[in-house]
Amino acid sequence: MPLTSRTSRTRDLLPKAVGPLRRALLASSSLCLIAASGPAPAEPLGIGDRLFPHLGNPGYDVMAYDLAFRYSGKNSEPLRAVTTIDARTTDWLDQVNLDYSHGTVRSVEVNGVPAEFRSAEEDLVVTPAKRLAPGSRMRITVGHDSDPTPGEGVESGWVRTEDGLAMANQVDAAHRIFPGNDHPSDKAIFTISVTAPDAYKAVANGLPLGTVRHAGTTTWAYRTEHPMATELAQVSIGRSSVAHRSGPGGLPVRDVVPSKDRKKLKSWLKKTPEQIAWMERKVGRYPFETYGLLIAEARTGFELETQTLSLFERELFTRPEIPKWYVESIMVHELAHQWFGNSVTPRTWSDLWLSEGHATWYEALYAQETADKPLERRMRDAYRASDTWRADGGPPAAPKDPDPGRKISLLRPNLYGGSALVLYALRQEIGHPAFERLERTWVRIHRDGTATTADFESLASAIAGRDLRAFFKAWLYGKKTPPMPGHPEWRSVAPGEKGAKPA
Repeated sequence: MPLTSRTSRTRDLLPKAVGPLRRALLASSSLCLIAASGPAPAEPLGIGDRLFPHLGNPGYDVMAYDLAFRYSGKNSEPLRAVTTIDARTTDWLDQVNLDYSHGTVRSVEVNGVPAEFRSAEEDLVVTPAKRLAPGSRMRITVGHDSDPTPGEGVESGWVRTEDGLAMANQVDAAHRIFPGNDHPSDKAIFTISVTAPDAYKAVANGLPLGTVRHAGTTTWAYRTEHPMATELAQVSIGRSSVAHRSGPGGLPVRDVVPSKDRKKLKSWLKKTPEQIAWMERKVGRYPFETYGLLIAEARTGFELETQTLSLFERELFTRPEIPKWYVESIMVHELAHQWFGNSVTPRTWSDLWLSEGHATWYEALYAQETADKPLERRMRDAYRASDTWRADGGPPAAPKDPDPGRKISLLRPNLYGGSALVLYALRQEIGHPAFERLERTWVRIHRDGTATTADFESLASAIAGRDLRAFFKAWLYGKKTPPMPGHPEWRSVAPGEKGAKPA
């Protein structure tokens, strides 16, 4: 939707995004006294995800988040913040668990009434003044600090850049920044506002609602038009430039870059509209209201598909030894996630292969079509390494637990190259036309929702016109890589065998 069509709503929406911050900061001292009285039992809960059982919380479904942050200009200082959660209860609730850690909680209200709260490991346990019935609306307002400084065991969350902050919440770090239901199965609409000194710009997921200028500071507000998982939230605060252009069908494209690098990065940024058009030719219309690149001057070790505003390290675009074709294929990898992972979100962390496998698939397909990097050669190399990858990280749809204290270690090679290899085998098995119908149908029927591996298996079988359960069982859950359809000569090298590639 064009930006101009939203101006009439800015006046009404902006005070809602900004107001809670002012109210909570004024009330925080008295509410802390309430929290300190009358201790109540509190225990951490989760929804039983196989890989991250502590994540998510039972008893409610979040419909919307309103996040308000106040940034001082110093990365060593916590941001004053207010998180407002609108949810619907699905059970009787005497207490409400939120995922939250690495920040001081100042106050909590439930439906406008002060509530008791306590920490329990990585949960914030809230006791409302009265029991909540199933099917009722619930608004929780939390006044808290959002701490950008590293802490013990904290891998991501806020990323401190050379000139400000950005977010990197995958795989389970959103609750280091704001309280919520930090599991991909519970998507919601986000409104985000940031107050920062005038020298800074703040950009977040979605489209701008407007700005409010104060003495020496500016408040920027944004809202998503589509639901989003907490891991995909993004806020950029920095001495940045925002470049605007149009994508296919007039799609607003905006890129956020360090101001000093705007000219240097321009040639890369200009590639995005055609890359969007390329993906649309493959799988259908872009699923969101805007897109763009956030190029941060920071060392993260990864790029990240945050919804509508993908995070990239500056070095990816400035190091001369990195081949041009490789940079472009990584841009497409994060773009492909907007369909596979963001619009259609894996319902559990074990379904992550659906996200990373598809992004790697389109990354490789783009390199073949634009840079003469044969897909078959890449898949043959992946097949050769596949048994080693499976031994190291587990099969694609049953990955091993992450290493202790390193949750991001879940993201092993078999979730990328190994999962793309499954898609190549599937295309070999059912043929190119059926595979392309599957891809388009998948993103269409699950748009804005969550989906499981079983959903993908069922749809693939329906489109192929035959039962593919045995195929998927072998390829997604087997300890050994099955024979490749159409390539019986391909061979996977076992771990430790001569010629095996390290994972």
